[in-house]
Amino acid sequence: MNTMDAKRVLETALICAQQPLPLREMGVLFNGALTADSIKLALEDLQNDWSGRGAELVHVATGWRFQSRPQMREYLDRLHPEKPPRYTRATLETLAIIAYRQPVTRGDMEDIRGVTINSLILKQLEDRGWVEVIGHRETVGRPALYATTKQFLDDLGVDSLDQLPAMDNSAGQAAMLEQIEFGIAEPVAPATDPAAMAEPVDGDLLAVEAQGAFAAEDTQDLGAGMGDAGLEMQPPDDINV
Repeated sequence: MNTMDAKRVLETALICAQQPLPLREMGVLFNGALTADSIKLALEDLQNDWSGRGAELVHVATGWRFQSRPQMREYLDRLHPEKPPRYTRATLETLAIIAYRQPVTRGDMEDIRGVTINSLILKQLEDRGWVEVIGHRETVGRPALYATTKQFLDDLGVDSLDQLPAMDNSAGQAAMLEQIEFGIAEPVAPATDPAAMAEPVDGDLLAVEAQGAFAAEDTQDLGAGMGDAGLEMQPPDDINV
């Protein structure tokens, strides 16, 4: 099979696929006639072919897929003018802490945020498939350790956590929250779903701030704590996974 035919087959399969396609599945398309390296070269050619279009071919955590470019969002949103409610800032910050400091316990998250984390927020993130329990810390009570999933990376449109903005300053924190907020497509549930509702102690940060439960120094601690530690991708020795 020549390169043009291979690209045509790959392009068709990727456009019709409902989920990202890994290389091993794309190899099935050719009954082993093409090696993984040959398929990668064809995919890179396809990326170049689509470079000036509204959609792009990208590699995410679970494979390859076509997706719309960010600059097309303004126009595509017009097809659905009634936007669903967004996640609360408390949910986004909890998700960000897990992404940047994983693996972490609920206690770790509460130490960083300075407020009690509603258990419904963690359940919401688990139900959406963005976080999961990967083990337990060998300490009193053996608290669960949370980490992000490949589904989270796919929904964010990135291949790895290394592609998230750096958390070295407040600007990095804002960029990170914005990327997570606008990278995800839809909320877990409408606001009427109990799982989407936070208790007053951990609701929208604006409301919490008004109640005096989240002081300015806590906000600074969030950025400093996450920025100083950087990414911790490997569990420490005291984790029983």
